[in-house]
Amino acid sequence: MTWADGPDQPDTVVHPMVAVYRHDIHKLRSVPHDNARTHVNGHRVNESVPQGADGDAALLSRPRGDPEQTVDNHHAAQRLALIGGTARSMAIYDDVDLDSGDLGALIRPDDPERAHQAWLESHFAALYNESPYYPQTSLKYHTLLTASLLDHYRAGGAFDDLALVVDEPDAEPTPHRTVLETQWLSLRLTATPGDRPAASLGPAPARSWADVWQRLPDHGLPDTPEARILDAQLRRIRAWSTALQYIEDYLHMVDRLGLEVGR
Repeated sequence: MTWADGPDQPDTVVHPMVAVYRHDIHKLRSVPHDNARTHVNGHRVNESVPQGADGDAALLSRPRGDPEQTVDNHHAAQRLALIGGTARSMAIYDDVDLDSGDLGALIRPDDPERAHQAWLESHFAALYNESPYYPQTSLKYHTLLTASLLDHYRAGGAFDDLALVVDEPDAEPTPHRTVLETQWLSLRLTATPGDRPAASLGPAPARSWADVWQRLPDHGLPDTPEARILDAQLRRIRAWSTALQYIEDYLHMVDRLGLEVGR
């Protein structure tokens, strides 16, 4: 059986909302797309994402056109961290065991909601960039953004309907729409924000994170020095996956240092 999302859209062998979480597995294996395998441990992977969601998510963090190397002497799949003066994200997530089966945890779920939760919780995926040309981007958050866009498009929505919404930190994640879940901050993409603080994403995909963050009427952060540092940095970052990863990195760091950032 194959799944299709409409005329002229590529089919996926597995359900589209499972395929989207497996579409860049080759990057987690440090393998170029042209050499990507179709199956890993018996699971179908590396399928194209329907309805242009992958390309739109890429534009949230990378410029249009041919990529250019932005960091000299770095051509690897490992993400460069913005935080702490460290060169590699491994210095932040040094508790991740690359041989512990973390990759399998991202591939195995056949249920779309379980796949979404696996990516939200993964530190392993946070070690990789979405493009070696832009090594400070995050494959983890590119994947979550792609899934959120695809879910919205499959429901008949357009990009310019979407808003970034701040949820309560302890709110249940909304399947596919929650793109960041921490004990301090939860963020979601939706066309129906209700009474939650929200800001429009704009008319088309672009590296607009800082603009959208500044338009939010309430960030849900407390009035502490640590939270003000986080807010100041998020007002400078343009790429969406980089910004979302920065939030996770920052809160992971302050948690390990025993500082107070959340409520």
